[in-house]
Amino acid sequence: MVTSDTKVVPSDVDAEEAVLASILVDKEAIFKVQTEVDPRDFYRDTNRFVYEACLALVEREETIDQVMVAHELSRKHQLEDVGGPAFLSKIIAELPTPIGVEHYARLVRRDSIYRNLIGMTEQIKNMAYTAGPELSAVLDRAQDLIMSLRTSDQKGDFEHVRNLLEEYLDAPGIDAPNANLLHQIRTGFVDLDTLLGGLKRADLVIVAARPSIGKTSLALNIARNAAIGQDARVAIFSLEMAAAQLAQRMLASESGLDSTRLRLGEHTEPEEQKMLGAVGVLAGAEVYIDDTAVQSIAEIRAKAHRLHREHPLDMIIVDYLQLIHGGSNRGESRVNEVSEISRLLKGLARELDVVVIACSQLSRAPEQRTPHVPMLSDLRESGSIEQDADIVAFIYREEMYVTEEEWQRIYPNKHYPEGIAQIIIAKNRNGPTGVVNLRFRKEFTRFEDLDLRQSETVYG
Repeated sequence: MVTSDTKVVPSDVDAEEAVLASILVDKEAIFKVQTEVDPRDFYRDTNRFVYEACLALVEREETIDQVMVAHELSRKHQLEDVGGPAFLSKIIAELPTPIGVEHYARLVRRDSIYRNLIGMTEQIKNMAYTAGPELSAVLDRAQDLIMSLRTSDQKGDFEHVRNLLEEYLDAPGIDAPNANLLHQIRTGFVDLDTLLGGLKRADLVIVAARPSIGKTSLALNIARNAAIGQDARVAIFSLEMAAAQLAQRMLASESGLDSTRLRLGEHTEPEEQKMLGAVGVLAGAEVYIDDTAVQSIAEIRAKAHRLHREHPLDMIIVDYLQLIHGGSNRGESRVNEVSEISRLLKGLARELDVVVIACSQLSRAPEQRTPHVPMLSDLRESGSIEQDADIVAFIYREEMYVTEEEWQRIYPNKHYPEGIAQIIIAKNRNGPTGVVNLRFRKEFTRFEDLDLRQSETVYG
């Protein structure tokens, strides 16, 4: 049996010394590597001492050269530890060229991550030995450790506004014939896409409503429209409903058949033909469903990353946010836990460059006031949901609160808003807010665009 002690620890001392030598001979080199490499990334302690001396000089806005670094090391009583001024002279003499400092820095960073990964496997192994009955908590912690490495490896940098503007100008409009999935994903609802300009990649979209109003149906409809209308790949995490139930809902919506009769198998031969046609359409859609009832945010992120590597995703739907476990054993309040979940969902949208739609429950507050229209403060256990979200969309159906008889008594000259759903865009980080009316076909669990030719005003 080969033990880990016989294996060589990932490290590249030559690359470390090349980074240091480049900094000593090129006054700009430190700024090229400072955001890429942390002192802890150096395998050899003496190299870390030299790098920390360079950072100290930068912080004091002093010149970095062989003399000044030697003086700083001496001041910290570390000069003899690194080998004296002779060591600094040696690495400068052996440096091929300072031009490749970024390449050397990436090698140092890469090996540091490998070493951290090895250390984490030891942590995970010890956790497995001593964890006891709490399997879920151990798995959550293990996934958090691995995901922390992936996140730490994703370092951004400046990009000239010219490049961003050129990319914007080159992008086709949402309704252009050559529009694609690179920039925005359509919801499939004309007025909603006009208001939002489509859903932008890296955005977190919150779809919130009271129970039985239709948030799951709206999310599924958007998933269907994106997958079939734009060939988008969509992952759905359903913590409330079984995958078979979701598939049945999608079938009812696509076929236009009553969902109850479909569930009971009560359909005629012509209806069966419609059903088979809908199955053919849906079967060709790139939609993946995970219906694990109890999941932590770490599990969702890990599964999303794995699926994204196999089938690059465009959209992720989570139904619904309050059912996700934070995976914390620190006794934090649920508000703090939900805040952490929303923050990580936003991070997931940016990491994978996808749209993340998270359904969310609302508190009972709308039912305790008149009118019952939702507002941002109604987000249940909201924490920082509002701050993390790029778009917050509420679903409001007046018919759920007022009977037709009551409506006619209050508004005798107006049509009862049966089947009318208001999609209230209460927050839009990159655009306007507003209200869009859709038709909700409850028997098909389907939202549709209103007939644009109808002349009557639904809401007064």
